[in-house]
Amino acid sequence: MKRRFLIGACGLMLLATSSPFQAATKPSQSSEALEQEWKTPAEASEYRTTPRYDETMAYLKRMVSAAPRQLRLEVFGATGEGRDLVVAIASKDGVFNPAALHKAGRPIVLIQNSIHAGEMDGKDSCLALLRDMVITKEQAALLEKAVVVVIPIYNADGHERFGPYNRINQNGPEEMGWRTQSMNLNLNRDYMKADAPETRAFLTLWNRWLPDFFVDDHVTDGADYEYDVTYNLDTGPEVYPPLAEWQRETLAPALEESVTRSGHAISPVIFLRDDSDPSRGLSLFPDTPRFSTGYMVLQNRPGMLVEMHMLKDYRTRVTGNYEILRAMLQVVNRDADTLVRMNRAADEATLAAGRKSSGNPPLALRLEAVEETVLVPYRSFGYTRGLSVVSGGIWLKYTAAPLEMSLPKSSGLRITKSVVQPLAYIIPAQWASVISVLRAHGVRMRRTSAPWRGEVETYRCEGVKWQEQSFEGRQVLIVPIESKSGEASQGACRTVRERLSFPKGSAVVPLDQRTARVAIHFLEPEAPDSAVAWGFFNAVFEQKEYGEAYVLEKLAREMMDKDPKLAEEFAQRVASDKAFASDPSARLDFFYRSSPWWDTHLGLYPVGRLSSLEGIPLAP
Repeated sequence: MKRRFLIGACGLMLLATSSPFQAATKPSQSSEALEQEWKTPAEASEYRTTPRYDETMAYLKRMVSAAPRQLRLEVFGATGEGRDLVVAIASKDGVFNPAALHKAGRPIVLIQNSIHAGEMDGKDSCLALLRDMVITKEQAALLEKAVVVVIPIYNADGHERFGPYNRINQNGPEEMGWRTQSMNLNLNRDYMKADAPETRAFLTLWNRWLPDFFVDDHVTDGADYEYDVTYNLDTGPEVYPPLAEWQRETLAPALEESVTRSGHAISPVIFLRDDSDPSRGLSLFPDTPRFSTGYMVLQNRPGMLVEMHMLKDYRTRVTGNYEILRAMLQVVNRDADTLVRMNRAADEATLAAGRKSSGNPPLALRLEAVEETVLVPYRSFGYTRGLSVVSGGIWLKYTAAPLEMSLPKSSGLRITKSVVQPLAYIIPAQWASVISVLRAHGVRMRRTSAPWRGEVETYRCEGVKWQEQSFEGRQVLIVPIESKSGEASQGACRTVRERLSFPKGSAVVPLDQRTARVAIHFLEPEAPDSAVAWGFFNAVFEQKEYGEAYVLEKLAREMMDKDPKLAEEFAQRVASDKAFASDPSARLDFFYRSSPWWDTHLGLYPVGRLSSLEGIPLAP
């Protein structure tokens, strides 16, 4: 008999069963019979197909009925079209309480699948992995210390936009889902701005479980090469150093050795510098927090991106995905104490920095690849290049012959923009959408109990412009960043001190909290995925009052008569700047901006940086 009931105030729904173990778990049943009975839908079809949403959930519920002590399903939210978002939790001993698991020091691993629902390899590999952990017990050791939380289908609405023509460059299965969710948002660009209901549900899930390791399963686009499994681990200067070292020196070699031994070919993720000429080398990109694994960096947790190669057959991709997950879980179980200890130390370092009003080292906001390169091995296929009569560009054609190459790749990342964090931020109450996003991220805030006016540090941003085409449903604001080699850049936003008013109910965000880095990246305007960058504050940069030309003509002459220095500055600008000199509106605007009629709030960022909370009326 199945039961469904709510779990506390978090709104999560438990899917459980009181059925006894089915025949699948009987000791007398042969391993061959067990294997036949528990074939996943993909295996049963010889990897021609992948199961739809309902079939996937049916297989999971069948496993729960067979192993209710080791497997549980929970609903953690709903999609835009109303489908349940489900996680499967595997635990060796029936402990499914996150607080109890953290107290016991047992690592929690969250594996996310089908965020791009045409890329469903991880879903089918996880069905097999869960089966082998709790039904056949072939991989029971993977639950020795770890608890595994699996999102089988994250983009459930996109998954059900099913068809044979959703991935033009992918070799199977016969039909698959679509890249975006029901509002045409790419969920793997939404982690910071959190526009989609699926993202809000994910953040609720994240805050409930606070995993120790995260995996996001994908399938590539791009080049052709021998590797069927590629992966990425963030180990740059923005990552807590012990976590970066563990991923680089321990986890990555173990993954490559184990996956290779299983018969699959593995490599770090591959991005060609020039898609038409592989010989030019490989690119290295920073992982910004709009992406799942970039967001993990702000959460002080290691995250692994898995990219199966699109042109390999579906059997090879699913089994390769299985092997890298198996290899990762083996390392997490082996290094469980070390991993949990490092995560807690990273959180404590964030908390310690937030307790200080000064003296913290700069925090990285933006990174870029260094110019220095190293040669890395690359197992390509042979290719020819020629002029295309269709496109007029270069036509790259791959052959079936393996080709081993050594290609240049940047040796690492460097910080190009950093910031010294304040003690806290204060956000005016009227910017409710910004406050709502921070709340969804689990950022702790306090509210002002009365209006407050005081001096704060903030920014004036000039030279900003809007991207011509909307991106992910938003009119993105571009804040120019002037990169200087080896230094934190000085961009279009300059620091100012202003006396500003904040109404009752304004949000004060102290940084002595684990999620401080999320708050900093969202509230510092020059961060790549800040609220400013995503258009939450666009109105601040829109001029609302204007002066007619005939009025400004008269005003300009009066101002020059009263201020010879201003007249001289204007003359020099006309003489030195041809574009300015030839633009009548810009010439008149020069005087408007210097007049008392100019809007001093234009371009003034309304969020304050606080070095003290003294005198601010805060609600209990």
